[in-house]
Amino acid sequence: MSKRIATDGVDIFVEHGLGDLRRARDGQAPIQEVVSSYLRYLNWDAGDDFPSSLRLRQYPDSVPVVIDPRFGQGLPVVEANRVSVKAITDLWEAGESVEDIAYDYAMTPEQVDALCQAVVRLAA
Repeated sequence: MSKRIATDGVDIFVEHGLGDLRRARDGQAPIQEVVSSYLRYLNWDAGDDFPSSLRLRQYPDSVPVVIDPRFGQGLPVVEANRVSVKAITDLWEAGESVEDIAYDYAMTPEQVDALCQAVVRLAA
């Protein structure tokens, strides 16, 4: 069984190997260039049969963001420190420096900046 399952918000897709992505309900192959930026992958903990979180691909790879039912009450959180994206961006919007936010949440200033810029792009 593959544990490479993704959603684009409409359909469920299963990855069957090196880039072979198929829609679960009918096996149809999507146009990769069209759906790739919308896909969000489910994550599993080692040795577990149930997914633990959903990776949100609209955020940069340098700052993996997930929805994890164990943290953040269903809101997107930074995978490494389980801090909600909203908590970080609220501080940034209030005028806190990127360096101070990074220090507070054990991130690099580059990660904080990339995360905040991604949120600005998503809101536009």
